[in-house]
Amino acid sequence: MQKVKFNNGIEMPIPGFGGKYNKSVAQVVLRWLIQRGVVAIPKSVRKERMAENFNVFDFELSIEDLERISTLDMKSSSFFDHRDPEIIKWMGSTKLDL
Repeated sequence: MQKVKFNNGIEMPIPGFGGKYNKSVAQVVLRWLIQRGVVAIPKSVRKERMAENFNVFDFELSIEDLERISTLDMKSSSFFDHRDPEIIKWMGSTKLDL
């Protein structure tokens, strides 16, 4: 399985779906979110990436691929666990001194 290294240094195993659909990993992930009804707001400052982000409506992931991508969920966050009551309490009580 191919590993993708993101700008923040995190490495994730990504199946080779991009080649199957002739799309980038980012496009496959965006399409996966869209097909699951998740609102995705991709961020980019590069013109070519912005165009790539819009080019996700001309293909559809198969049910099998949707399920395979879902198995990549490691059930943990690289940043914090948004289900942890202590984290929620901290987030709700923290004030930024701007």
